[in-house]
Amino acid sequence: MRTTKRFTPTVLARFLRFGRGSGTFKSYIPWHRVGRSDPSSRGRSHLQMWNGRQRELLSDGEWVGLFFAISMQNLIDLTEQFPLSLKACRHEISAYRANTSPSIFPGTLEIAKRLGFKHPRTNEKGLSSEWIMTTDFLLAVQLPFIEMELLAVAFKPKADLSNRRTRELLEIEREYWLARGVTWLLITPELFDRQIALRLRDTMPWALGCTVSESELNIATAVAHELQGRSLSYVLDQLTTQFGDDDLAKRAFWQSVWCGKIPLDLRRGWRPHLPVTLLPEGEFISLNPIASRRSSWI
Repeated sequence: MRTTKRFTPTVLARFLRFGRGSGTFKSYIPWHRVGRSDPSSRGRSHLQMWNGRQRELLSDGEWVGLFFAISMQNLIDLTEQFPLSLKACRHEISAYRANTSPSIFPGTLEIAKRLGFKHPRTNEKGLSSEWIMTTDFLLAVQLPFIEMELLAVAFKPKADLSNRRTRELLEIEREYWLARGVTWLLITPELFDRQIALRLRDTMPWALGCTVSESELNIATAVAHELQGRSLSYVLDQLTTQFGDDDLAKRAFWQSVWCGKIPLDLRRGWRPHLPVTLLPEGEFISLNPIASRRSSWI
């Protein structure tokens, strides 16, 4: 039987020794991981492959949030369970850009003191150390006319925000990123339609399956636009006829939806006889709380 583990100064020192929270792209190692050697998370954990690396997600909210994030067309990288520096340090974007300004930005210790909040600590048999705070997702995104920017995202159930200490810790996290000019979003389930989350989870095997070619995406896009208003099963049957492969047809269709080429109204039910309804681009983007930069209040 698995014994209950606690976060202690020894555990945090081990995380640092093993390079947790360092790297980018495929080389990134999350600060918190899903495994027997780590203390378990409070909610359900998930392991999800994306872009050549297994993503380690500590809640259902993060799992759905991953789907929203990776359906953004301008996403370059996603680092989950990202550690915040205790002390002043350079901007986190320096991990991606060699020409980043040498300016120094405040760490969580300084920010907590300025806000008048007690910084979290962890203790073990007479040992004590400062707790390393984390942001659930740190996204690197490409924007028009800007080389790159970071977007920090936290996920919380609405009920957790009634806890004063939770709000204090979230405020420290928010101020950490605002001091760096980084947009910080707090995503709660109330910010998106539950039906959309269910459709993303239902279609994930095809959307994140073997990548189809650009020409196959274009064929799926053209067919979906031509046949909008017909049932999903009819559209997929027509794609299967063109590709000669049912699985390829589903992957081409759903990968086109996730990348925005087919702006499908994801609030639809799961039944295949329901019609394919397409939305204007702006309305389709508004269904995604991360892409549209919606945030809850602390």
